[in-house]
Amino acid sequence: MHLALRIARRTGVFVVSLLGASLLIFLLTNALPGDVAQVLLGTDATPEAVAQLRAQLGLDRPLPMQYFSWLGGILVGDFGRSHLSGLPVLALLAPRIAVTLWLVLFGVIGSLLIAVPAGMVAALKRRSWPGFTISAAAQLGMAVPVFWGGILLVMVFAVWLHWLPANGYVSLATNPEQWAAHLVLPSLTLALVQAAVLIRYVRSAFIEVLNEDYYRTARSIGWTPMRALFRHGIRNASISLVTVLGLQVSTVLVGAIVVESVFTLPGLGSLLLTAVNQRDLLVVQGTVMFLVLAVLAISALVDLSYLLIDPRQAAASEQGEGSA
Repeated sequence: MHLALRIARRTGVFVVSLLGASLLIFLLTNALPGDVAQVLLGTDATPEAVAQLRAQLGLDRPLPMQYFSWLGGILVGDFGRSHLSGLPVLALLAPRIAVTLWLVLFGVIGSLLIAVPAGMVAALKRRSWPGFTISAAAQLGMAVPVFWGGILLVMVFAVWLHWLPANGYVSLATNPEQWAAHLVLPSLTLALVQAAVLIRYVRSAFIEVLNEDYYRTARSIGWTPMRALFRHGIRNASISLVTVLGLQVSTVLVGAIVVESVFTLPGLGSLLLTAVNQRDLLVVQGTVMFLVLAVLAISALVDLSYLLIDPRQAAASEQGEGSA
């Protein structure tokens, strides 16, 4: 299958998935208990005043009309306006997207920096105490909740050692040094949790390389075990890493939202929780829609990245799909 056809097919899946997600998001948010008009006017408001405000906000229209109006706005980049503040939803999302993206980016990079060397050592030393220790630590890391890991890091590095701030956020433009300091613990929390998952896959990928003839050939010509494993195993490990990261995108984003709550970061997580509590439906819908869009876009990029990492495997996969 040609690359253009593969991209077209993946784009079609992306569009259909996005439409389905938008409908599900709209229905679920409108199923939330409470009435935004009642929230805005207070408990002492008369039914007539509530009905009048609902009409002004367009909440008295049939749900299909509300859905298509909202979807049409999204297609042209208009997510609507917050019922509470009156500000455009995109204006509320923009500054918070940067916080969440920085956290996710540093968390993923940190997890790779931890998982790749740790998984390599766990594969080479799988029958000795270093391998057992790394595998046990990875199992423990998968069992520890994200928020608990964040609390432990705060206790050690903020409360006991006073090396880093415990919470809060400073923008990059205001103070780059403080910006970096406030992101260290949240990013490390997310990285450690994600690394615990990745180590298992990296270890398995490198163990497969240890049994291959090309690894034994490299060792026979004098290469060290670490050099031979890294040289011949990095591509095999890359495929596993990309696959797992693609599958874990939603988990990473959810973890980032939890981490933001622990460290009081002004990201998408805090905006979403506030909007749900205040029943600001358009902000809830816009935030969740952006998160879904990010997950689907990254999944599509992961799928296409196989062509760059291992074109032969991608071709074999397409042939298998065609024969099926």
